[in-house]
Amino acid sequence: MYAPTTSIGVRINREQPPAKLIELAKQAEDAGLDEVWLVEDCFWAAGIATVATALAVTSTIKVGIGVLPAVARNPAIAAMEIAALAELHPDRLIAGFGHGVASWMRQIGAYPASPLAALEETLVAVRRLLAGDRVSVTGKHVNLDAVELVFPPASPPPLVAGVRRPKSLAIAGATADGTILAEPSPPEYVRTALAGIAPGRSSEAAPPHHAVVTYNWLALGDRERARRTVAESLTPGALVQVQDLPFAAELLELVDSASTVDELAAGLHPEWIDRLAICGSLDECVAAVRSLHEAGSGSVVLLPLPEEPPERGIEDAGRVAAALRG
Repeated sequence: MYAPTTSIGVRINREQPPAKLIELAKQAEDAGLDEVWLVEDCFWAAGIATVATALAVTSTIKVGIGVLPAVARNPAIAAMEIAALAELHPDRLIAGFGHGVASWMRQIGAYPASPLAALEETLVAVRRLLAGDRVSVTGKHVNLDAVELVFPPASPPPLVAGVRRPKSLAIAGATADGTILAEPSPPEYVRTALAGIAPGRSSEAAPPHHAVVTYNWLALGDRERARRTVAESLTPGALVQVQDLPFAAELLELVDSASTVDELAAGLHPEWIDRLAICGSLDECVAAVRSLHEAGSGSVVLLPLPEEPPERGIEDAGRVAAALRG
């Protein structure tokens, strides 16, 4: 069961070379964090390999895959990999799936006829395989003929879906143990996402619990450090995540009018950055994390700024976690 209510974690960003992973994963555990998350983006380090390494060099911290593109692996092969990790490291793995970035999936020849069907069928098939079922299915994307794992895990890990739009959120609610909301994920978006997840939760086959995981940039001490990174995260796909903020109209107008990332970054009001990142003094960062927990994010994952040493971000995340618990 994955049902955190006040967890706090850190993400090791894709920009970090695999050679640094061991020390960073150990640092995250030593910092007292509940979770450490790794991403699988094309064409950085692969998710299964990095998560396996992080699990192997730590002993207590939960390790999340955030996320595997559902269409990049056959679900039977994905279930085999996840099952092995879950058996080797019981109750520490969180397995995430998502649609995959469309341009990357087209680049590798894996873009599906129906991204929604591909995600839903993958989550259902992987869940059943991890539960020890023999699975036969002929779907729009997934086709399995009497597939059964030889070594299903004694304690199947939670499956979470990295999605953001209403139809995908409903699928997450119906088929996954949780939903990962990408950066920026302010409290307003958490509440909107929960409303989108709710229709799926009414499905008879929906898992008994559903947790929300939020990613947000961390700039402890000085919001200005996050200015450019926040601007870079305001991609067209992410704009749904800011539409319920009180300054949304003005922000979206700026996004539309800015011709470069630098121009967008320069136009961000300081108070906007405060809502689009976890930033400012230690007390302000703690308050921001608490507001996310109160909005319904069971796990708040802090993202070190990609242009800064990752050790600083992990250390700062640990400071926030300690203050939150103190």
